[in-house]
Amino acid sequence: PGLPRNADTRRAYSGINILILWAEAARRGFPAQGWLTFRQAIGAGGTVRKGEKGTTIFYAARFTPKGEAGMDERNASPDADGEGRSVPFLKRFTVFNVAQCEGLPDRCTQPDIAMPPRMTVPRAEALIAATGADVRIGGNEAYYSPAADYVALPPQQAFRHQIDYYRTALHELGHWTGHASRLDRDQTGGFASEAYAREELCAELASAFLCAALGIKPTVRHADYIGAWLAVMRADTRAIFRAASHASKAADYLTAFTPEAAADDAAARTSARGGRAAGGGQ
Repeated sequence: PGLPRNADTRRAYSGINILILWAEAARRGFPAQGWLTFRQAIGAGGTVRKGEKGTTIFYAARFTPKGEAGMDERNASPDADGEGRSVPFLKRFTVFNVAQCEGLPDRCTQPDIAMPPRMTVPRAEALIAATGADVRIGGNEAYYSPAADYVALPPQQAFRHQIDYYRTALHELGHWTGHASRLDRDQTGGFASEAYAREELCAELASAFLCAALGIKPTVRHADYIGAWLAVMRADTRAIFRAASHASKAADYLTAFTPEAAADDAAARTSARGGRAAGGGQ
């Protein structure tokens, strides 16, 4: 159910179109992976809502000219085996997600496989919502985009064990804390670089700390993930200490959004105001 497909024919897209449509679904927060051209939407009995912007995908193939009159002889000439020479061609199509359409029949909007109900952890849900982070559910990848400052997550039901959704969400929110407007960590490193490894260690440790604080026990082991990145940084014996320090700050930053922390903070402010008032009257 995670692969983009034509909502009417149910045919799955392939190649680069999968990546294009995954990225667009995550960027725009589309909850479904069904897509249609404008004409297909009308043909199915619906329509694309006015003002909606489509997504360009591509169809690549080859054809062999038959040598009809007026055709370029260079294209029609046979190859060394006497077969017609094939010519590559590329077509562009504009498609719209079913979330951009209205009036479509149920066959276009229902998933191929019915998703089970979400197994939510209320405290984790409350923390994620309270951060105000731009969390976009959809697609088949989990990541944080520093440039656009949003978190992308697959639907919780797409995880083999739904509890691992929270481990992943907290990992990506760990990255989210590093934005320049928050804890301002270096997030410029390319994949497998030391800077990238440092940030991954920080995010996964933060996820481990938060899972422990929220009573979440994922089936995916944090230690396995952390160990992979420590291997990249084995030359730096202090890496884990720095990563743990940054992770604690990230976890504390996120923990402050829990209802309990907010209540404690409010109580502390009230107490401080009372103390100042009492001091002023002495």
